Amino acid sequence: MVNKKELIKQYKQSIPAMGVYQIRNLVNDKIFVGSSTNLHGIENRHRFQLNLGSHKNKALQEEYIRYGPDKFVFEIIDYLAAKEDRNYDYSKELKLLEELWSEKLQPYDEKGYNSPPKPAK
Repeated sequence: MVNKKELIKQYKQSIPAMGVYQIRNLVNDKIFVGSSTNLHGIENRHRFQLNLGSHKNKALQEEYIRYGPDKFVFEIIDYLAAKEDRNYDYSKELKLLEELWSEKLQPYDEKGYNSPPKPAK
């Protein structure tokens, strides 16, 4: 028999999947690229905001309303492996991984919903 308290303890100690994702418009193939330390959680957040009509990315929100939720998919495009240290800060690695994918996919202007990177000084 499975011990409920042990399952809860294991869940709390587990590290959620983290990495880079894209939200893809199936009508025109435009994408929004992002990264998160909790891919399941960020997917839920984006879906909730889009369904509520309060997503921070106005172009994505407008097309989500125009085409409907069934025309958008959330896809994980890369995972970041967890370290042994539970207190490790993954923010720099995730940012770099997101930048690499953004450079490759170019999710700007007619190809996507992200803002182009600012030129280096």
